[in-house]
Amino acid sequence: MMLNPERIVCLTTETTEVLYLLGQQTRIAGISGYTTRPAVARREKPRVSAFTSANMNKILALKPDLVLTATDLQADIAAALIKAGIEVHAFNQRSINDIFRMIATLGALTTSTDNAVHLIAGLQQQIEGAREMATHFSGKPVIYFEEWDDPMISGIHWVSELIEIAGGIDCFADLSRAAAAMDRIVRAEEVAMRNPDIIIGSWCGKKFQHEQVMARHGWAEISAVKSGFLHEIKSADILQPGPSVITHGLKQLQAIIRRWHAAQTFSKHWS
Repeated sequence: MMLNPERIVCLTTETTEVLYLLGQQTRIAGISGYTTRPAVARREKPRVSAFTSANMNKILALKPDLVLTATDLQADIAAALIKAGIEVHAFNQRSINDIFRMIATLGALTTSTDNAVHLIAGLQQQIEGAREMATHFSGKPVIYFEEWDDPMISGIHWVSELIEIAGGIDCFADLSRAAAAMDRIVRAEEVAMRNPDIIIGSWCGKKFQHEQVMARHGWAEISAVKSGFLHEIKSADILQPGPSVITHGLKQLQAIIRRWHAAQTFSKHWS
C-alpha cells in the first residue's frame, strides 16, 4: 500500500527544485513552465502551467495524487483542482523560515525527512557564513530592492532578510512583511527620500532597465544613481522561494555589497 504521493504536479518552480535536491524527482509528474532548476527538469517533465494560469486538462491527464501550489495568486487554480477531486497542498512562503518549513514538509510527504534536514542544515550554514562575512564590513549600505517597476513594488520579506544577512539595510524593511505585493507599492519620491546607496532590480519576467530607472523624476541625486550602483538579480535567483534564494540570490547580494565597499574604500583613498 502506497502511503505517500507517487505522482506530484508542481505548479511552482521551487517545489520542483526541492524534490530534485531530496532525490525524489521520480515522483514528479508535471512542472511549471517557469522551472529553471534543475535544468534537466525541463527536459524530463511535462510543463502544465505558467504561474497564475494552468492547463487543467493536462494536469488531470497526468492523474496526480498531489498538486503543489504556492501563494494566494494560485488560489483559483487550487480551488479548481480541489473541485475536480485532486488533493492540493498550497504553500505560502513569505520568509526564510517559511522556505525551510516548505522543505521539511516536502521531506515528510516523500519519506525523505533525513535528506530535508540535511538540506536545511546546509542552507543555514551558508546563511551563518554570510552573516559572519558581513561583520568584517565597516558600515552597511542602504539598499532599495525593486520587484516590479509599474507600479514600483519593493522587496518581499525573505529578500529583506537576505539583504540584512548580506550586510545591508533594506530601506523598505517596514513594508516587507506585507502579505500582498500591492501593499508594498512605493512612490518614487519615497525612494528618493530614503536615498539608497544601492538599487537592485529583479523584475519578474523582464529585464531590469538601468537607464530607465536612473532617469526617473527626482532620482538624479540619489546616492546609488550618482555612483551608478544599480544591479540586477534575476527573479529566478531571488524571487522563487526555495533553496536558490540562498544558494544564488544571497551570494549575488554579497558580491554587490562587497563591490560597494570596495568602491567606498577606493574613493576615500583617492579623495
